[in-house]
Amino acid sequence: MLATPASVAFDRAHAHPDAGYRQLVAETDGEVIGTAQVGVAHDSPEPGQGFANIYVHPARLGRGAGTLLLRTAEEYLADAGVRDVYSWVLDEPAHLAFAARRGYRARRSAHFLRLDLAHGTLPPRREPPAGVELVAGSVFADDARPLFALDAETVADEPSDVAAEFSDYEHWLAETWRHPLVSQELTTVALVDGSPAAFSLARADGAGRYSSNMTGTARAHRGRGLAKLAKNDSLHRARAAGCTEAFTGNDAGNEPMLAINRWFGYEICATEVRHVRTLG
Repeated sequence: MLATPASVAFDRAHAHPDAGYRQLVAETDGEVIGTAQVGVAHDSPEPGQGFANIYVHPARLGRGAGTLLLRTAEEYLADAGVRDVYSWVLDEPAHLAFAARRGYRARRSAHFLRLDLAHGTLPPRREPPAGVELVAGSVFADDARPLFALDAETVADEPSDVAAEFSDYEHWLAETWRHPLVSQELTTVALVDGSPAAFSLARADGAGRYSSNMTGTARAHRGRGLAKLAKNDSLHRARAAGCTEAFTGNDAGNEPMLAINRWFGYEICATEVRHVRTLG
């Protein structure tokens, strides 16, 4: 997951007011040794759901930071009316045991994948089929509503424990499309007869790291290879712009997307397991 000081500050400042988003840190002797991202799943049609993702520096484990962060997060979420707390947990014995001792139950898994853009070989670009055009996301710089509609449709079908419904265009514009890590030039959109049908939303940190934040296709155009076409174009744009590493994430059960990423040359570099605990 890409992050910069600017993006961390931006996430805090532009979180939806209904999300109650909080960034917690644990310190010892002035050193930050742990962090937590906490909030309410405000865009879910089912109320009472929230999240708390806890991370402690590997060299600072065993000092109680994780326990303190989690207890603080749960108390905050309980006061906000959250009933079910979801948490991503690294797929390693110590982390899984920590979650289990605190009443969290394992659900599904998701992978982080890495591609060596500097030394790997991307599949060659191919000519889009008739009626399909590949354009940079910057084409929608002045009016991104068509991309918002496409993103909302694909997110609604994405595998998840907590359903999401995008309905607030202005917030999406501020939080997603104008995020400091989002690169509209490296983002690729596949147009069918002039309308967005598939896209690959790109992020870049300015230090050679690129990530595919979301790749998806409108329901009416699935099965035509448009997502693969868009993602390949975006990766070529990223390499030409000087990016040396590409990252993406996949639900472990999303075999079609995993197959596409294996085709590109991505390899799994880490795995997390989604956990849930019912408070009370």
